[in-house]
Amino acid sequence: LLDGVTGSGKTEVYLRAIEEAVGRGRQALVLVPEIALTPQTMRRFRDRLGFEIAILHSGLADGERARAWTAAARGDAAVVLGTRSAVFVPLARPGLIVVDEEHDASYKQHEGFRYHARDLAVVRAKALGIPLVLGSATPSLESLANVEAGRYRCLPLRERAGVARPPALRVMDIRHKRLEQGLAVETLQAIGRHLDAGGQVLVFRNRRGYAPVLFCHACGWTAQCTRCARPMTVHRGSARLCCHHCGAETRMPAACPECSGTALAPQGQGTERLQETLAARFPAVAIVRVDRDSTSSRGRREAVFAELGGAGPRIFVGTQMLAKGHDLAALTLVVVVGVDEGLYSVDFRAGERLGQLVVQVAGRAGRAERAGEVILQTHHPSHPLLLALLDGGYPALAKRLLEERRAAQLPPFGQLALLRAEAREGAMAVAFLGLARDQAQAVDGIAVHAPMPAPMPRRAGYERSQLLVEASDRAALQAFLGPWLERVRALPEGRRVRWSIDVDPVDLY
Repeated sequence: LLDGVTGSGKTEVYLRAIEEAVGRGRQALVLVPEIALTPQTMRRFRDRLGFEIAILHSGLADGERARAWTAAARGDAAVVLGTRSAVFVPLARPGLIVVDEEHDASYKQHEGFRYHARDLAVVRAKALGIPLVLGSATPSLESLANVEAGRYRCLPLRERAGVARPPALRVMDIRHKRLEQGLAVETLQAIGRHLDAGGQVLVFRNRRGYAPVLFCHACGWTAQCTRCARPMTVHRGSARLCCHHCGAETRMPAACPECSGTALAPQGQGTERLQETLAARFPAVAIVRVDRDSTSSRGRREAVFAELGGAGPRIFVGTQMLAKGHDLAALTLVVVVGVDEGLYSVDFRAGERLGQLVVQVAGRAGRAERAGEVILQTHHPSHPLLLALLDGGYPALAKRLLEERRAAQLPPFGQLALLRAEAREGAMAVAFLGLARDQAQAVDGIAVHAPMPAPMPRRAGYERSQLLVEASDRAALQAFLGPWLERVRALPEGRRVRWSIDVDPVDLY
């Protein structure tokens, strides 16, 4: 486990390890969590290594993927760089596997054949007898627990490379303060100071679109997705309402469908609205928005990311696509909007994810000679998670969270499996899960809970429920799942619902 703070030179360690492996006539497989990270990583690898590099991710055409797959299998490609599915690529002469940003939830495949690319990389490296490097500035609690248990060796990098210094982290209490589309006056002033000094600014908001809700001021109606019973997101640029859960779209109404009033108001802020607000406030400054909408095609993605390295004052507005991996040398200020949404959640992993996200996005600032500053806007400045980050950074937060998980026997100290079911009629899904629970035989160390609605109970027109299985250890869970699932598969009711089993779920949705 290469546990290195942002900007400490983890990529340099990867490069030297790859050079050593290729020098022995071996191949290296490098995994990154996002397609957006592959162009920058590929350029850096090619400039430094000079080897043929095969690229594998879902954004490529079938022919491009086939050529990369063949080059890896024949041994023509010394290095294979890809997203999670690249963990399956055949290697003629395997010598090294690297998993960058190993903590990232994007490594988990949630649909169809479910797997976690990081965990599969561990299994594959062990089977091949080759080294595995897991790198992160915010390691997952699973990896930290493996270090604690002696299964992984930890290599810490606690200082930034060269003259770069860690950014100054500031929690801004925005209670009772006037906000301009989610940005405090003091925040806007700080943005102006950094731009005037020739720096660049990143405004981070992990919500794309213009606004998350369209609301009627006259009668209280809100635009809901009929298939998910969740608010539809306003996309003003295309004048559409979009559901970010099922993909449904509709034109934005000119009047309220309930009362025919015209007092329709977008509520909240997405990246599109923040871009509009900042453009009005700083009209002479170039603004680059980086989210799934602005990078929807390969050409647009390459054009947007080509702008990231531009010199001179500019503002970046982005989602988590900008929170990891990108080296923005001129960036001196990071503003995090919407921190509070991650402080209270039904998911026990929410604290870990928020801490990782804050540290990762903060790490984009001050990566060169100039000092960086990070502003976290919040209505809860005394929240224990934020205090832990301020007092001891991610290591202190991770220690606290590991203690909580150990006390509650939650992963990584307990094991989980989630049986999900969905049907057009919710009663059918619940009935199937009830029968599935009846098939569970009493086993020491195994708890099979009663069916309950999923945290998002309706999606894409299907009613969703789930059943949680808790186990004291991995061996007990696997011994239980095999016979139990055979009996579940034999249930006639299972043919009338859509169901799946998710071992080690990374979220409960």
